[in-house]
Amino acid sequence: MSFETISINTAQGGVQHVCRHRSNSTGTEMTFSVFVPAHAKGTALPVIWYLSGLTCTHANVTDKGEYRKTCAELGLIFVAPDTSPRGEGVPDDPAGAYDFGLGAGFYVDATEAPYSEHYRMWRYVTEELPALIAERFPVDRDRQSIMGHSMGGHGALTIGLSHPERYRAISAFSPIVAPSKVPWGQKALEGYLGGNRKTWRRHDAVALIDDGARVTDLLVDQGTADQFLDAQLQPERLLESCERAGIALTLRMQEGYDHSYFFISTFLEDHLRWHAARLGK
Repeated sequence: MSFETISINTAQGGVQHVCRHRSNSTGTEMTFSVFVPAHAKGTALPVIWYLSGLTCTHANVTDKGEYRKTCAELGLIFVAPDTSPRGEGVPDDPAGAYDFGLGAGFYVDATEAPYSEHYRMWRYVTEELPALIAERFPVDRDRQSIMGHSMGGHGALTIGLSHPERYRAISAFSPIVAPSKVPWGQKALEGYLGGNRKTWRRHDAVALIDDGARVTDLLVDQGTADQFLDAQLQPERLLESCERAGIALTLRMQEGYDHSYFFISTFLEDHLRWHAARLGK
């Protein structure tokens, strides 16, 4: 397996890495970033996974997230993968739309041609990349949590709900909570997984909860000025499902905030501290 360090920068007393490797899951080169705070030699640190949204790469949160100062204070490793496979031969949306194909892997393992050859983001994020990170960085594999934004919020919720034994905390910004019910999700799930909607349920946070998935609590921030709120995000569906299931959801509707990193960077520190409390920091 090839591995390359693209850049290393000192930040907030720690080190910001950007790395690239050849993925067995996607059959492509994949780029990701890892922030490692200053720590005593031999110390294993808790890790937070951050999954990005449509059109994004690792670089969006790495450049705009404003997480390093808080991660340095709390002793948290912060990992940001890419959102889809990329490169020559990787199929895109036939019409070139932004909400499917490149930059829009939706954190599933595709079963439909031509996407099934490369679009295996579930396996990549839950198996391959964690093993690589654990091999090369000082992570405590028993103290992990996951968060994400928009499509990445969908990924964080579905992955966290599917692996409650692994992730001690789950949070999201503006997540697609019920992709089976909204245009973005319906297009992606049918395109990657086919027309049998029963197979979609394991990639739909509301359906997972309704089918019995359980965690203690969740944190979601949503901007009231988000242009995608009503048509694509619909956080009230998650609230209703959590109320039925007895899951303590903290849903914070943030007045005047939109879907951008101006919103995410404003409240990311809150999420990091919320995660740290559940990771034993």
